[in-house]
Amino acid sequence: MFRLVSLNLNGIRSAASKGLAPWAESVSADCMGVQELKVHVDDMPAPLKAFAGMNGHFHHAEKKGYSGVGLYTRHEPSDVIIGLGGADPSAEFDTEGRYVELRFDKPGRKLSLISCYFPSGSSSEERQQAKFRFLDMIEPHLAALRGEREFILLGDVNIAHKEIDLKNWKGNLKNSGFLPEERAWMTRLLDPAGSTRLVDVYRHLHPDTTDECYTWWSNRGQARAKNVGWRIDYHLATPGLAGAARQASVFKDQWFSDHAPLTIDYDFSL
Repeated sequence: MFRLVSLNLNGIRSAASKGLAPWAESVSADCMGVQELKVHVDDMPAPLKAFAGMNGHFHHAEKKGYSGVGLYTRHEPSDVIIGLGGADPSAEFDTEGRYVELRFDKPGRKLSLISCYFPSGSSSEERQQAKFRFLDMIEPHLAALRGEREFILLGDVNIAHKEIDLKNWKGNLKNSGFLPEERAWMTRLLDPAGSTRLVDVYRHLHPDTTDECYTWWSNRGQARAKNVGWRIDYHLATPGLAGAARQASVFKDQWFSDHAPLTIDYDFSL
């Protein structure tokens, strides 16, 4: 099995202090996509640039202590794509460190693994509008990618797609992360007749799971203790790779951040 993990760290140094590296060693991942590094690569402690037999590739934000993504892998990529480049001509989001893609191409096959951190719109209307701009930008990029290669995007998408994807859905109908426009965007992304035709791999394996599916909990109140959570972390894959998924799990026995790791095993090899 090829084991892929996605995890929002909410600060890699903080996650490391809570046992991230030993856990990564124990889980034996082939690749781990992480989001919200909150550190510039130049300031990242050397032991965090490579661990558990995996080398890291990073896209950090210009603003220190903010955003940033990484992909750790045991396998040598054929190419490393840092940032969205031409898909983000104003560099509005590339300056925030939101996208890194590793390509593992060989004759007869083009395959990418991506770590992506979608903006949150919960802090202000201004950030919600930025989130909408990001969604408008990333969709055609993924559609174009879909036209030329197989890929799996590992990421914090900051959207709960359906009512079963969060505990208090009725109370969040007007809140960022569960807005009708955001949910419609996810539906379009996953439409088998659409331009991207991606598959929500967790839901492919567990179409009806509710309480067990959550990957994020607010730090307010006793959200985690009461399991008042959201499923906002995803593996989004092209159908061929999604069909190779065999098992998925959300790890909650140890906490590295306000998110839980989403691990999915696939029956393929690089």
